[in-house]
Amino acid sequence: MFDWLSARIRGVGAPAVDALIKLGFGFRFFSAVLWHSATAFRRFNLIIREVYFTGVLSLVIILVSGLFVGMVLGLQGYDTLQRFGASEALGVLVSLSLLRELGPVVAGLLFASRAGSAITAEIGLMKATEQLAAMEMMAVNPLARVVAPRFWAGVISMPLLSALFSAMGILGGYLVGVVLIGVDAGSFWAQMQAQVDFYNDIGNGLIKSLVFGVAVSVIAVFEGFDAPPTAEGVSGATTRTVVTSSLAILGLDFILTAFMFRGV
Repeated sequence: MFDWLSARIRGVGAPAVDALIKLGFGFRFFSAVLWHSATAFRRFNLIIREVYFTGVLSLVIILVSGLFVGMVLGLQGYDTLQRFGASEALGVLVSLSLLRELGPVVAGLLFASRAGSAITAEIGLMKATEQLAAMEMMAVNPLARVVAPRFWAGVISMPLLSALFSAMGILGGYLVGVVLIGVDAGSFWAQMQAQVDFYNDIGNGLIKSLVFGVAVSVIAVFEGFDAPPTAEGVSGATTRTVVTSSLAILGLDFILTAFMFRGV
């Protein structure tokens, strides 16, 4: 009986211990990436190349998704606001929904799915094909040459993509609300300009997107660097990147919202 109970306790505790060990290794890995970031910034062309890979190549899905999200907000918002005779406030509804919440969160989820998974797969394949080991043999630090540029590219790209997502969403709301439904264009833009605050709405939305960019980027590079050097290991690391990044974005969004928008 005692042996069975001991085995059950070990079965419950082992995953928790493994998770804590991986979390501690992740923090050490993040510290090492920051330590070697100075070397990466001295070769800024590496970061620019990765910004193109993570940011520019994600523009299509970000812009198209933002446009359709804004159009849906315009339709749903108008249907709700007209019941209370406040259809002129459609611009405020669309802009605040995008700038405060949907822009950073949806753009972060799309960024994790497209760019984060690609970063993990790329680093994982470099490890599987022993390219990282070859760099170490040539006295080239993989953290400075491979990992840090991709991390900082994600941090730089994410706020820009979030801003573009929100801008396209507002355009989509304008197309549906003003062009399609017939809401007064002056009221749409004037109420938006009057109600949207730069610090509380735009600034906090950018802070959210920056935090999401750091979280997604560090998860992506860590999972790629920690992936087992097999095809199955790389595919599993890619899946973990998307799942963990999505959960991290949603959890951080709740925490940041609780601090930013209390009583606003």
